[in-house]
Amino acid sequence: MKASICIAAALAAFCMPLSAATKGSDKPSYPTSGVPFTQVKVGEDSFWGRRIRQSREVTIPLAFSKCEETDRYTNFEHAAAKMAETARGDNSSNYRPTQFPFDDTDVYKTIEGASYLLQTYPDAKLQAYIDSVLDIVAAAQEPDGYLYTARTMNPSHPHDWSGKTRWAGEETGSHELYNLGHMVEGAIAHYQATGSRKFLDIAIRYADCVCREIGYGPDQKVLVPGHQIAEMALAKLYLVTGDKKYLDEAKLFLDNKGKTARRDKYDQSHLPVIEQTEAVGHAVRAGYMYSGMADVAALTGDESYIHAIDNIWDNMVGRRMYLTGGIGSTGRNEGFTEDYDLPNMNGYCETCAAIANVYTNYRLFLLHGDSKYIDVLERALYNGVISGVSLDGGAFFYPNPLESHGQHQRQPWFGCACCPSNICRFIPSVPGYAYAVRDNKLFVNLFLTGRLDTKVDGKPFAMTQTTSYPDNGDICLKIEKSSGKEMTLNIRIPGWVRNQVVPTDLYTYSDHLKPSFSVSVNGVQITLGDDSEQILENGYLPVMRKWKKGDVVEIHFDMPVRRVRAHRQVAEDRNRVAVERGPIVYCAEWIDNAANVLTAVLPENAVFETQSMDMEVEGRQYPMTAITTTATDNWSGNPSSNRPFTLKLIPYYAWAHRGSGNMQVWLNTDPQPQRRNR
Repeated sequence: MKASICIAAALAAFCMPLSAATKGSDKPSYPTSGVPFTQVKVGEDSFWGRRIRQSREVTIPLAFSKCEETDRYTNFEHAAAKMAETARGDNSSNYRPTQFPFDDTDVYKTIEGASYLLQTYPDAKLQAYIDSVLDIVAAAQEPDGYLYTARTMNPSHPHDWSGKTRWAGEETGSHELYNLGHMVEGAIAHYQATGSRKFLDIAIRYADCVCREIGYGPDQKVLVPGHQIAEMALAKLYLVTGDKKYLDEAKLFLDNKGKTARRDKYDQSHLPVIEQTEAVGHAVRAGYMYSGMADVAALTGDESYIHAIDNIWDNMVGRRMYLTGGIGSTGRNEGFTEDYDLPNMNGYCETCAAIANVYTNYRLFLLHGDSKYIDVLERALYNGVISGVSLDGGAFFYPNPLESHGQHQRQPWFGCACCPSNICRFIPSVPGYAYAVRDNKLFVNLFLTGRLDTKVDGKPFAMTQTTSYPDNGDICLKIEKSSGKEMTLNIRIPGWVRNQVVPTDLYTYSDHLKPSFSVSVNGVQITLGDDSEQILENGYLPVMRKWKKGDVVEIHFDMPVRRVRAHRQVAEDRNRVAVERGPIVYCAEWIDNAANVLTAVLPENAVFETQSMDMEVEGRQYPMTAITTTATDNWSGNPSSNRPFTLKLIPYYAWAHRGSGNMQVWLNTDPQPQRRNR
């Protein structure tokens, strides 16, 4: 499973990834501020505009309907009923919770995503529906703020994972603090979107209950979350309220990892966090913990946390991450195994874990200001995350393997629904990752059509961006408003343009191509010289001038089709190559090819061509770019019998929409394919 120059900006929650503290404050903070998603309006008929529309029209309505159908709301109603009965002295009802003690979070996450949408698509009916759900939630809260329906509805016989008393099962499975974390995240988003404190006050009461009962005092318990996310949420609640006790509680949770009765790699409790050097255990728990470590490090100034995260990141991105940005190689622990153990067909790559990878890398960018973290974020975003939801927004993957024999199919929902509900809250948040600000610098991180209205160095600034990215590498930035003061546009030059698949040696390009890029201002091209890397700053091209309304910046990235090889120690990918174009990983799917894609051999001299295609899903057409080349089919294993055929590749995020069959990301280069592919 699964900090902005003013308080108002901090309220944007995860659609406004964390930004700096109030200007002039002496408390530590992120050196770079994320631009709130509310200041970025994405074009409707664009790659991300279509995704957000599908979230509004399909995914979030589906999630709310599933909360109704699967008794998520009933859990809250039963908890409220039990409290009322107990107050009357009646203990006859024997309510039983639904399957998982974290089912409440599906409600919180869906409200979070719907709240983000209210900013782009004001909807009185939707807002009224959310208010009605919050009435149900509020009624289930105990007088001291505790809100955990799996216990409240039947204190004598709570959920089997919950323990006999509050917090007794937290480190082993109750998810009481996990529920708190998602509640706080959803409540902050709702407050930011509507201005109503209805949900926020509920969450604050539960957070206050936690702070009273868990700590170092004589009447408190010392424990850590069994499933991390409360750390991230409490740090965010500190930014919203200014109450330092929430930040202190987040740090308490992290400081005590490896120091309580729970000592297990599964939930990263095997060592104190500052002693950890590898990405281990359950991948979602890990990603959320690493994000919380970055929050606490920046907001408290504890640099030991930063050193630990840097070491863990090096290990994860250098030895334990899939080409798609997915993390977690096995379903046994939904997480990490050993270095270079990256199986394809059995690879887990949970959708929630890819989202957690985005969260971690964005925070590390805000800390370090290096584009390499956005490169990893982008890889996960375009491949590992959106592969987890269908093009029409109505079906989902839990794991996202890189090979299939037809056994993997998208599902309309899951009993354990953390991935669909996480998609609900994440997709509408994407605009908040596009830009960032530090002093008089505006970072252009993601390329998406839309309008930006923000402040740079305290002065109003507006800009439109027009692009068909990721289908091509042409981007146009037009200044719509500027103070006329000197400022810098820091334009990210993606790693894939700079011949870098990832910022480690885990994956490399094997085709010896040298793509180039160009940037011009008002038609005058910027001179890059023979070695463009010399003028880049941490992967950004700085363009400084006194910008005025009407200025136009045109960016071009060459976007050839590339061949990728994995590190030699990745046994599964030896004698194989993967195909990429721009930030998109491609795959071969059965329905497009006359031969078995599992036994296809891609020759070294293969010539690639691109073509536009529309994929029909549920009566709608979804545009994308396909790739074709000539490959051979070595179905017999005898090189002399190789038969040429036209191999068609589609974006990995689009597979499994047209029936069940074989799919392959890593293609054979050896004319005698390894037996595991048959």
